Formats: sequence, structure tokens, C-alpha cells
Amino acid sequence: MRLGLNLGYMVGADEARGQLALTRHAESLGYEVVWAAEAYGSDSPTVLAWLAAQTSTIGIGSAVMQIPARTPAMTAMTAASLDLLSGGRFRLGLGVSGPQVSEGWHGVRFDRPLARTREFVDIVRLALSRKPVAYEGRTYQLPLPDGPGKALRLTIAPQADRIPVYLAAVGPRNLELAGEIADGWLAIFLAPGFADEQLSHVDAGRAVIRRDRVGFDVVATIPLVVGDDPQACADPVRPYAALYVGGMGSREKNFYNQLAVRMGYAEAAATVQDLYLARRPRDAMAAVPYEFIDSTSLLGSRERIAARLTEFAAAGVTTAAVAPYGKSLEEKLAALTTAAEALQLAGLG
Repeated sequence: MRLGLNLGYMVGADEARGQLALTRHAESLGYEVVWAAEAYGSDSPTVLAWLAAQTSTIGIGSAVMQIPARTPAMTAMTAASLDLLSGGRFRLGLGVSGPQVSEGWHGVRFDRPLARTREFVDIVRLALSRKPVAYEGRTYQLPLPDGPGKALRLTIAPQADRIPVYLAAVGPRNLELAGEIADGWLAIFLAPGFADEQLSHVDAGRAVIRRDRVGFDVVATIPLVVGDDPQACADPVRPYAALYVGGMGSREKNFYNQLAVRMGYAEAAATVQDLYLARRPRDAMAAVPYEFIDSTSLLGSRERIAARLTEFAAAGVTTAAVAPYGKSLEEKLAALTTAAEALQLAGLG
């Protein structure tokens, strides 16, 4: 199993400097890849380009680039540019986001998300192959059939022979799609005890193309908090868990809440959502079960983290993309060091 670093979203100027320090430290420790996210603030390609220019070996990945935010052709241009400028280090993570962001921020209807994703990936790969881009789908038609456009070819070549494509997937059908059309899965709230259920859907997708999971990268974003008391270590993760389970989407369509339900936390998920949507975020944080946080995080001492990494690896995780928590940048840097030591202690490095 490899270690990755998930930076999440950039919040402000101080956060940017911290993200660079974390990335450089992760690179020095031998971390495989750094991932950057986007919602409706900083965009991931700009952050990744900035990090790539100030590092030399660590891979850079978008987790994710939002499908409704860009055309497939623009995504291929961005991917090729990042890969070329970084010396072949780019990994393209994609996701459809959710209805509130897609329709409220980008003005793109959240309809047929699976079909849209399939067509989007088809066109991106076609463009990156540097063949003329001609495509006839339900969502995308290139060139447009009733105008002067013609099938164009990407004018630059990425350094990598094949830029790996990852899908952020939560629901069963999207997991199956990831297994079928992607090179890897970007997982959130992955618990070793529930991973078999999720990976069964990935395997169903792999079966469609007659391939097993060998070479398929299962990337789990895992909160990381180092300390003597695992219960206390869970507290910094509570705002993140409550936001996603309680407030990342509407009451009717929150994919992370639905995941918590499938994981066996139906009653707690409903309570967290009720409290969060009632604008009681502190109460929502307190209502997140410790067991949910612990099962999806790395909490505690180096030895406990080593044992947990072993569990994640046995469950099928191939890249543990840790998200370090701490009161200061120094604590987060130290946490990255502890995770690297734990990987070695577990015999996984």
C-alpha cells in the first residue's frame, strides 16, 4: 500500500503556504501522490500546477475536477498541460459533484449523471489520444451537427502514455461505473468492515470489461489525527463528518448520508442531518458516532495507526490518502511523519 496526501480545499493565503509545506514534506517522506479538491472556491488544477512547479517527484492528482464545471475537451487540455509541465506526474480525478453545486454554481442540470460521466470520460480519453474528436452521445455531440465546427485534434501531447483516470464514487451504480471505465476509485468514508460491499460493485464493473482489480487503484481519503487518546483524536474530525453526512446536499439527495445509512448508521445519520439542517452544527458534530469516525479514520498512536493501515490494506485499499489534522502546521507535518513510520512498522512500505 502506498501513502498519499489529500489537501482538501484551499481556504486562504496561509492555507496555501501550509499546503505547500505539507506537500514538500510528504515528498521528502516518499509519499506517492498529493491530491487537491475543489467545490466553489479554489480550483484544483491551479493548486496542482502551483505545487508541481515547486516539487519534483510526488504525483499530483485532482480529487476532483468537477465534471459540470468544464467541457470534456477543456478537461483534456488541462490534463495534458498539467501532465506535460509536471513531467508525467498528473492523475485525473473526476466527479459529478451534486445537484446543489452543479445546478446552483455551474448552471448545469444534474440529470443522467452516470451517462454524462461515461460520455465525458470517453471524450477526454479520445482527446488525450490525439485523435480527431468526433463524438455522438446523448449529452455531448462533437462537432455540433448544425454548425461550422469540425473535429479537432489536441495540439500538445501529455508526457505519460496514458493519464490515469479516477472516479469519485459513492453509490453502488457509480461504483460499478468506476470499475468499468476508470483506472481507480476515489473513496470517501471507506471503512474496512464495509469495503467488501463497495468493492463488490467495483468488481461488477470490472467484470463487464473482463478484468479483475489488479492494477486498479483504490484511493481512500482517510483523516489522520495522532495522539494518545483515540476518542479525543476523533473530535477534530467531527466537523468534517457532520458537514458531509448532515449538510453536503439536500435532505432528499445527500450521497454521503445515504452511504452512512448503508454502513449501518441510519438512526445517527438522520439525527446528524436533522441537526445540521436546523443550523445546529455543534450538536450535529456531537451526534456523529465515534465508531463511524474511528472506522473511517487513522486515530491514535503510531502503533495503532500501523494496525489500522494493515486493516485498510487487507480491505483492498492500495493508496491511503491521509488528510492530517492538527492545531498547527507543525502538528500536521509531524502527523505525516508518523503515518510514514506506521506504514513501515506495519510492513507495508
